[in-house]
Amino acid sequence: MEELKIYCKNTNEYIDVQGGDSLQAVFSTMKNRLGINAICAKVNNVTRGLHFRVYRPQHIEFLSPESPEGYRVYINSLCMIMYKAITDLYPGKRLLIRHFISNGYYCEFKHEKEPISAKTITAIKERMQEIVAEGIPFVSQERLTEDVIEMMKDQGMPDKVRLLSSSHKLYCQYYKLGNVIDTYYSPLAPSTASISVFDLLPYNGGMLLMGPNRKNLSEAYKPKKMKKTFKAYTDYVDFNCVVNISDVGELNAAVKGHYAPLLINVTEALHNKMFAKIADDIAARYKKGGARVVLIAGPSSSGKTTSAMRLSIQLITNYIVPKMISLDNYFVNRLDTPRDEFGELDYESLYALDLKQLNEDLQALLDGKEVSMPTYNFTTGKREYKGETMKLNDGDILLMEGIHGLNPDLTPQIPDKQKFKIFVSALTTLNIDDHNWIPASDNRLLRRIVRDSKYRNITAQETIARWASVRRGEEKWIFPYQENADAMFNSSLIFELAVMKDQAERVLKQIPVNAPEYSEAYRLLHFLEHFESLNENEIPSTSLLREFLGGSLFHY
Repeated sequence: MEELKIYCKNTNEYIDVQGGDSLQAVFSTMKNRLGINAICAKVNNVTRGLHFRVYRPQHIEFLSPESPEGYRVYINSLCMIMYKAITDLYPGKRLLIRHFISNGYYCEFKHEKEPISAKTITAIKERMQEIVAEGIPFVSQERLTEDVIEMMKDQGMPDKVRLLSSSHKLYCQYYKLGNVIDTYYSPLAPSTASISVFDLLPYNGGMLLMGPNRKNLSEAYKPKKMKKTFKAYTDYVDFNCVVNISDVGELNAAVKGHYAPLLINVTEALHNKMFAKIADDIAARYKKGGARVVLIAGPSSSGKTTSAMRLSIQLITNYIVPKMISLDNYFVNRLDTPRDEFGELDYESLYALDLKQLNEDLQALLDGKEVSMPTYNFTTGKREYKGETMKLNDGDILLMEGIHGLNPDLTPQIPDKQKFKIFVSALTTLNIDDHNWIPASDNRLLRRIVRDSKYRNITAQETIARWASVRRGEEKWIFPYQENADAMFNSSLIFELAVMKDQAERVLKQIPVNAPEYSEAYRLLHFLEHFESLNENEIPSTSLLREFLGGSLFHY
């Protein structure tokens, strides 16, 4: 093959390579100069495995597991190692990787109700360690989709058969690891030798697969207690089983079979039932002299605002009048906003709020006084007073919505017995297939992309550029306090990604290829390809999803 030049972003130089060389071969010639252990690379802003071959000039950036893209490659490679280990030891067992929780990935044997024994988990871990030591290559292959479907049938993977059968692609990429094949929606590592740091632990009757700690890749994460969050996931998983929709293939079949309207109505009814239950619990505590203040917290795009409004309706049916306060109105002036470690304005910080003024106003309201209420002007970046006042009457309750509601430092002067704390998040329980889960953060990012484009004149590129900072703020200021909640509300809707697909795709496709955010846009577009579109006209005006799509009965 002829010699050609590629541009390496790591060293900011053009380098000569032979046409047809793999990225692995290119990296091996530069490894000592780069000073990283590459697991994948961006090629023209698209994440590729190191098996990728270069046939024309390209813009290339080698990535280590420390990068978001590299870490995703590491975890998916680890999952395939676990799948092979289970297949080797327990033929016929079906691995199900449900979701991320407690710093790891919760796994079960599908259709088995008995807990997985510690002995079995130890055996799987030891076999995984053997596979890593063998340094088996992950081999990327591509064949006609109909041929891959037959291969998946032979391997006993009906979930992948369903998904691929709803695919509109002629060809399908899959990976081979020794005697097993599988599909993943990011590249995989060059070989199992790259995946040496992990742990596998018993967890709530299943297993918790722990990847390397992002702050220290030489050691695996340790689990943390998340009993309430796990139950919130489990309750929704049980609901998925009742409606017979646990993966995207089954959802696509429901959309094609015109069962979506019934699915929507049943899922919305579940949300109503959950709001009613929380309202009943608040009322019971309120009547005993507690729960004067209801605090609704959760990460970005979890649906806190609509949750507050729908909860208000249910409280009224309990003869309680909610008076609503948005914590956003207590932002300090923009000039006084703290900055994060990267020098960016940190709106996720607790100290982006005027805590002194907030607590003075809350205490005055609870004492029965009339209080002048502020409004934050997001255009000028200043807090304003426009003559609005509030006073709590008998039978009234304060309802406050904002990301910091569960942080005890938000309202230290209010006794705990007077608070009722609610955590809202889109805890996505729909899987792509048995080995590919849908991260809750992806669900929320797509919600935010659609909402920002529709209501805030913010492009998808800008939203993606800001997302890393948002996520850092959530990890620091929100998630450490979620187990403080008195109630958890899972705001995810099993059909929502099918509904958001068309709007999300339209704005994601506007991101130019040369933009740094194109890589994430490409990944999200590839992810959305799995879904059949569902017309948003089927969604009721009271749905939480309308907060992002538009057309809501509520005013925001």
